[in-house]
Amino acid sequence: MKELPIHIQLHSKSDKTLYEQIYEYIRNEIRAGSLLQNEKLPSARYLADYLQVSRTTVDMAYGQLVAEGYLEAKPKRGYYVSAAADHPYEMEMSSPGGEAQYMPEEEQAAFAYDFSPNAIDMRFFPYATWKKITKNILVDAKSSMFALGEPQGDIELRTTICRYLHGSRGVNCEPEQIIIGAGNDFLLLLLEKILGRHIHVAMENPTYVRAYKIFRSFAYPVTLVSMDENGICVDALRKADAQVAYVMPSHQYPTGVAIPIGRRIELLKWAAEEEGRYLIEEDYDSEFRYKGKPLPSLQASDTHGRVVYIGTFSKAIAPAIRISYMVLPYPLLEKYREECGFFSSSVSRIDQTILNEFIRDGYFERYLNKMRKQYRMKHDFLLNELKPFEKDFQISGGSAGLHILLTDTKDRSEEELATLAENNGVKVYCMGEFRLDKSEKEPEPATMILGYGGLSMEEIREGIERLKKVWL
Repeated sequence: MKELPIHIQLHSKSDKTLYEQIYEYIRNEIRAGSLLQNEKLPSARYLADYLQVSRTTVDMAYGQLVAEGYLEAKPKRGYYVSAAADHPYEMEMSSPGGEAQYMPEEEQAAFAYDFSPNAIDMRFFPYATWKKITKNILVDAKSSMFALGEPQGDIELRTTICRYLHGSRGVNCEPEQIIIGAGNDFLLLLLEKILGRHIHVAMENPTYVRAYKIFRSFAYPVTLVSMDENGICVDALRKADAQVAYVMPSHQYPTGVAIPIGRRIELLKWAAEEEGRYLIEEDYDSEFRYKGKPLPSLQASDTHGRVVYIGTFSKAIAPAIRISYMVLPYPLLEKYREECGFFSSSVSRIDQTILNEFIRDGYFERYLNKMRKQYRMKHDFLLNELKPFEKDFQISGGSAGLHILLTDTKDRSEEELATLAENNGVKVYCMGEFRLDKSEKEPEPATMILGYGGLSMEEIREGIERLKKVWL
């Protein structure tokens, strides 16, 4: 049993309750690695006697830690550090596709609260289940498991993904149309080989900066097309004279706009007007929607084979999974087989098998349901905390995803608002970082991006309290 030299302040020196002090001490010990997986903690009775506090106080702290996944309560045995303790509390991602982003420790330490729109909550990930599946696969593995697999990815996983996409997103495809890749970056690189060189690409403005940089690295001419409340403007798209349009119709990043059916029909009509036109549909976080029914994919309405559908498991499961998928329309599938079929799959067959069983056996669906509930609670909590901001900001973008937008109504600049927040220990993000075409005659009002996926509700509350002091 681990001894816990907890130092709590029994008098008025601390503004936190006793149970909060106990909870935070144990949580921080787990995060720091001082308490290891499966390590037993003192009983609630022993700890209460040791600290000279009530048993109820310790029970409340332990209960909160169990609810958040730090501890596991084993009947008649006591409290143990859960399997999640071996993993970081949150993971940073630089993009919708979930590409890993390194942040220096000194930069992380500079902010007490980071409202990153790309952080996700890993506390509830079923590590024990993932380990069990991995162990069973390795125990039963045959020599074929370690042989070079199919270039498009194992047929079992492609079949599972095909069924999942049809049931959850309305995607109409066959397993033969799916290509598995290690992240969206790889799939875009492969798509460049399929589409060919000197392709003119149109993108929304503001847009996903990483994809813009990737297209530019291909030496593709890229035109940034303006948006309105319904998404990318098709009239402006026609003027761009592009062959390919990169869009995020279900939840545009970073504006949060969902393209309605009328605009979707216009986009599909634009793609069908000329031979060789395609839409690249990035569907990065459609699993998390809080208002209304889930939106079907744009690909679900495509009757001319003009939509390339790209998705990832990095946001729905974990960034380290590094498995994405691309659904090619048949004309591009033929080009892939003729010109790119010799590329080997970039994802380990063992990882593919683990993910296949995780989805096929229902673990993924159960995990998604749990995370939808958790993110919905954080979403509602954040909007409630932001009510005092409504007199100075317009709040939007909260129907889906893991971030909301605050648009200033007092003519302040994004730089001013960001600096005020940072000086008070809070990291927020500016919409201007994603507006790559800044030639608009009328300056856009300052819009700040607040992500909540990687923060606890207590951290959200404390971070918003700090913003109140400097923004209101």
